[in-house]
This record gives sequence, C-alpha cells and structure tokens, in this order.
Amino acid sequence: MNKYQYKVQGVDYEVEIEEVEGNIAKVNVNGIPFEVELQQPINAAKHPNIVKPKVEAPKPAASAQPVAAQSQPASAPAGSGNPLKAPLPGTINSINVKVGDTIAVGDVVIVLEAMKMQNNIEAEYAGTVTSILVNPGDSVMEGAVMMTIG
Repeated sequence: MNKYQYKVQGVDYEVEIEEVEGNIAKVNVNGIPFEVELQQPINAAKHPNIVKPKVEAPKPAASAQPVAAQSQPASAPAGSGNPLKAPLPGTINSINVKVGDTIAVGDVVIVLEAMKMQNNIEAEYAGTVTSILVNPGDSVMEGAVMMTIG
C-alpha cells in the first residue's frame, strides 16, 4: 500500500503499510510483519487539509534611536527561529522544555510515542525555545512543526 522511510535516533526504518481494516493495520518494519492497533481508524476517503494562515510581518515603527541600537535585538520574537519537526507520526507524551529555555544540540526536548515506543526527540539546533506548538496528548503527523528554536 504505502512505503515510508524513517530515521529514529540514527537508525533507519522502512515501514510498509500493507492493509488497514478499521483500527487494525498490518505493517512491515524492516521486513518484519506487525499488526498494530490505531487509536483512530483511518478513513481513506477523508484526508484533512491543513491550511496555514497568512501572517503579515509587522511594519517597523519610526524611532528616534540610532540605527546601530536597532540592529541588535534583545531576544528573538516568539515563533521565530528553526522549526523542530516530527520525524514520524505519533502522540506527544511529554515536553521537557518551556518557552525561553536555552538548549544545546542533542538535548531531549520532546518524548513522542509512536508504535508503542517512546522516542526521544533531540534538539537539532542550539538556542532558545521561541515557541511550542504542541501539548502532551496531541497527535502529530510526520513533518509537523512541534516547536521553534531561535
């Protein structure tokens, strides 16, 4: 049916979804067959459309400050920076940081449950967490932005 390739903590996985009946899916992971129970049945006829709202950049206000003082912002605006995306679909188990925390490359920032396994999601960038877009218990799809690191 569908083939996907994932890399989780440096390990490559090839996942092939063979058949889905109700909330039971027959899958092969690296050639090993599994039957997995889905939390919600997949309806092949319905696929949600994700629409991102257009956000206009704020217009800079006229200021009497010298240009040199304006070129060094005190902190990154909320939501700016590098996105941290979900490497595979799953459910957010825990979020180990909060907005404003300083993190280093490799810090575990989110625990994502996928296929009944706990996956530690590590920071790919060093910096400050500028936004967190998920909550514990949320389901995320592969590629969904979970947080930004500025």
